[in-house]
Amino acid sequence: MMSLDFGFGPVEAEFWRWVFVMTRIGAAMLAAPFFGATNVPMEIRVVVTGAVAVLVCAWTNVSAPAMIFSIQGMMAVGGEVVIGLALGFVLQFAFAAPTIAAEIIGGGMGMGLAAAADPQSGAQSPALGQYFGVVLTLIFLSMGGHLQWLGLVVKSYSVFPPGHAWLGPARFMEIIGFANTMFLTAVAMALPVTLVLLLVQLLSGVLGRSAPALNLFSLGLPAGIVAGFAALIISMPLVVDRLTDISGDAVAAAAQLLGHG
Repeated sequence: MMSLDFGFGPVEAEFWRWVFVMTRIGAAMLAAPFFGATNVPMEIRVVVTGAVAVLVCAWTNVSAPAMIFSIQGMMAVGGEVVIGLALGFVLQFAFAAPTIAAEIIGGGMGMGLAAAADPQSGAQSPALGQYFGVVLTLIFLSMGGHLQWLGLVVKSYSVFPPGHAWLGPARFMEIIGFANTMFLTAVAMALPVTLVLLLVQLLSGVLGRSAPALNLFSLGLPAGIVAGFAALIISMPLVVDRLTDISGDAVAAAAQLLGHG
C-alpha cells in the first residue's frame, strides 16, 4: 500500500494509517496551550496522541494516502498539520488573554520585573500572568473544555476528510477574528485595576506637589502595589467571570471553525 513495504501486508497498512491519523492530532496538541506545554514530556505527548489516534481509527473510516511519501501524500500530511494547528491556536488565543492582562496590570503596579519562566511557552512572563493562567486552566478543565475540544478534533475528520483538508481564507479569518475576543477579555480584566492605579498615581502626584519634601518613589510604589492587590481581590469575581466566558468562547470558536457553531 505504501512506498515502503516491510512485508506485513494489512498490519503494515493499518500502521501507516495510524501514523497518518496521528499527524492532525499531534499538531493540534502541540499548538494547544496545556497539551503542548514545555513542561509536558515528549513521551507523554506521543502516548496521548497515539491513544487518541487509535480511537479515531476505530471510530472513523479515515484512510491514509496510497503513497504517503509521494508529493500527493506530503500535501495530504501538510493539510492534516494545518487543520491541527488551527484547532490548537484557537485555544492559544484564549490562554493568551490572561498574560496580556497581567502585562497591563503589572506595568501599572510596578511589578514588571516580577517574572518567572512560563510553563506553557518556556519564556519569561509576569508572575501575575502565571496566576491568571492557572486559574484559567482550572476553569477550562472543570468545564470539561478539554474533552469538548478533543471531541471536536475527532469530528474534524468528518468535516475535513484527509486529502481535502485545506482551510480556505474564510476559516483563517475566523481564527484571526477570535483574537478580538482575546484583547477584549484582557482589557476587561485589567480595566478595574488600572483605574484604581490611575487614581493612586494622581493622588501621589497631588501629594508630591503639595509636599515636595515627600519622596514619591518611597511613597508611590508601595501605595501602587497595595492598591493593585486590593483591586485584584475586589475584582476577582469579574476576572473569574471573564475567564469562564473566554473558556466557553474558545470551544465555541473551535466548533465554528468546523461549521458546528
